[in-house]
Amino acid sequence: MKRILEIIRKRTGSQAKSTIPFRLNLLFFIVFALFALLVGQLAYLQIVYGGKFTAEVDRTDKTVMQGSVPRGMIYDSKGRLLVGNSTESAITYTKSSGVKSSDIYQIVNRLTKYVNIKAGNLSDRDKADYILAAPGKSAKVAKQMPKSYRQDSNGNQLSSNKTYANEVKYIEEQGIHLSKSDKAKATAYKKMSSAYSLATVFVKDKGLTSKEIAQVSEHLTELPGVNVGTNWNRAYPQGRSIASIIGGVSTEQQGIPDDELNTMLAAGYSRNDRVGTSYLEKSYESILAGTKSQKQVEIGSNNQIKNSKEIYAGQKGGNLNLTIDSKFQKKVQKTLNTQFAAAKSAGITQYSDGAYAVAMNPKTGAILAMAGVKNNTKTGKTTEDSLGVINRTFVMGSAVKGATVLGALMDGVITPENNTLPDQPIYLPGTPVKKSVYPIGTYSSLTAQKALEVSSNEYMMALAMKEANAKYTPHSYIHMDSDIFQKMRGYFNQFGLGVKTGIDISGETTGIEGATHNSGGSLKTGSALDLSYGNYDAYTLIEMAQYISTIANGGYRMEPYIVQSIQKTKNNGKKGAIESVTQPKVLNRVGFTNDELKVVKTGMYNVTHGSDGWTTGTRLKDLTPSVSAKTGTAQSFYYNPDDPNNSDPPSTITTSLVSYGPSKDPNIAMAIVFPNLTSENGSYPQLVAHQMYEDYYKMTGQSK
Repeated sequence: MKRILEIIRKRTGSQAKSTIPFRLNLLFFIVFALFALLVGQLAYLQIVYGGKFTAEVDRTDKTVMQGSVPRGMIYDSKGRLLVGNSTESAITYTKSSGVKSSDIYQIVNRLTKYVNIKAGNLSDRDKADYILAAPGKSAKVAKQMPKSYRQDSNGNQLSSNKTYANEVKYIEEQGIHLSKSDKAKATAYKKMSSAYSLATVFVKDKGLTSKEIAQVSEHLTELPGVNVGTNWNRAYPQGRSIASIIGGVSTEQQGIPDDELNTMLAAGYSRNDRVGTSYLEKSYESILAGTKSQKQVEIGSNNQIKNSKEIYAGQKGGNLNLTIDSKFQKKVQKTLNTQFAAAKSAGITQYSDGAYAVAMNPKTGAILAMAGVKNNTKTGKTTEDSLGVINRTFVMGSAVKGATVLGALMDGVITPENNTLPDQPIYLPGTPVKKSVYPIGTYSSLTAQKALEVSSNEYMMALAMKEANAKYTPHSYIHMDSDIFQKMRGYFNQFGLGVKTGIDISGETTGIEGATHNSGGSLKTGSALDLSYGNYDAYTLIEMAQYISTIANGGYRMEPYIVQSIQKTKNNGKKGAIESVTQPKVLNRVGFTNDELKVVKTGMYNVTHGSDGWTTGTRLKDLTPSVSAKTGTAQSFYYNPDDPNNSDPPSTITTSLVSYGPSKDPNIAMAIVFPNLTSENGSYPQLVAHQMYEDYYKMTGQSK
């Protein structure tokens, strides 16, 4: 037995020695083969796809960023700078795509070590956003919130947006108490986080010290997206008396107005671009804005800007040269202020809207001055309001009678040789007598020239009745052709009364037409008579200026304009070549003859030079060269905007004047109005006009 066991042991050992090396060798072979495959695969990837993977690691996206350029300047007719740009150093932030709120939070906390940022107006939401942006804070708050803030009624997890909204709500419910420094940081965070991707915002652009600039410049590497740049603000070297004509520019926070957002985005604007919002700044936005600069930006795989290269420096905004002489403008505004103050001292401005004046070149339509005083009827405080010339309407009174007479001449109801009519008052049932300011019976009859000189309402009503084929019987209703309103307004429109003038400033309104029929459908014949002498429809003062200019220049309705030319800006900021010059534009030619025009011009000359006791414009008689004019007075009522019933509105008087000079060869026409005075005093418009002529004649060397 022992022998048998020994033989078996020997055989087993021999087999074991021969079997184990084979298995190890097989295992080693398999490992080697796998390793060889791995090495081969790595070699394959390195050789075939190595460049691709390397490029992916170092991937950069190239995109083009646009930058703002200085806005164009605005100069007066003598080359004086009216509106420029004041440039200040600024700390800017360009938001990279994909940047996290926690990244911005950290940048803000680093930046505020070097820059003193003033805390702004912050809502609770703004404060909560800043608090939750701290690294890990959002997750911490999410754990602290009740389950109902994280899950819906079925126990499902809420979306990330809803969860974040509830985090904000939870923070607000717990009460937010930020220190002064944290409020400043939250203000900076609000500006930076609200920026659009690859858009640049100004973190601080006022009161930046040289020390702050130096410190930020030294630490730019730890402040991704932050840089030192410049910002501009509109400046008014000649004062702000003309600022209301020029208009305003939006702030970076306001950006593009909502009503123009889609249009301006399509034109290449960014949402936070500063754009013209009113008047000249708005009307000439495409000129003043210039062409944005362009930078090619490389964005790395970490969504940070790696490099930038300027590919287009941009073109500074073009300049506007205005038709207005700023010195004359200031004088007109001062004169208007002085005379309105005198009216206020006389105690007759309780319900007055203020006072307005405009002067234009009747041959070209160029605006020479545009001034206004707006009166707050509640407080009595006055402010400058030049734009009231184009956007406020008033019943002007007898100043429109030149158009009434010329309309009748063109209609053929009177002629230059045969225009004498009886001067009789009009008695209608149930209404006060319609008459002129002078006593009934002062004149038995009048010519058109004399009717203009003494401002006869009776004469104008007689013209209206002739145009309407009406027969007048005292104390009886007058039957008129149903188209009388259309006919008279048609003639008025030819002169620019009741239609937009086309002035190159946004915001122009048009006159207001009164109703033509009573509620029962009958024609308002009494109102048609009122229309004939200017006591019914309302007009803007720029319409009045266009109307008198049309008479002054011989019948050409000129389009008013305030921009004389557009001029390029050189790279050094100085004025460059003229790009375009505004050419005078005739809107229509009124179809009267020279003889018909002579009737009205003679009447208007007599308004200022007549010797009749009822001649209305003799305060302008002593001017040299001589001038022609037509005065106006309209009766109205003051309607209190705070009293919807206006049960007993007080009666008011509007005094106006249209004029041109020199009478023989006019180069200036003007319109002036003092609306809603509590007593009749036509001297104020004449006193304003007298001073305007003196200043203009002296300025242009026409004084004798």
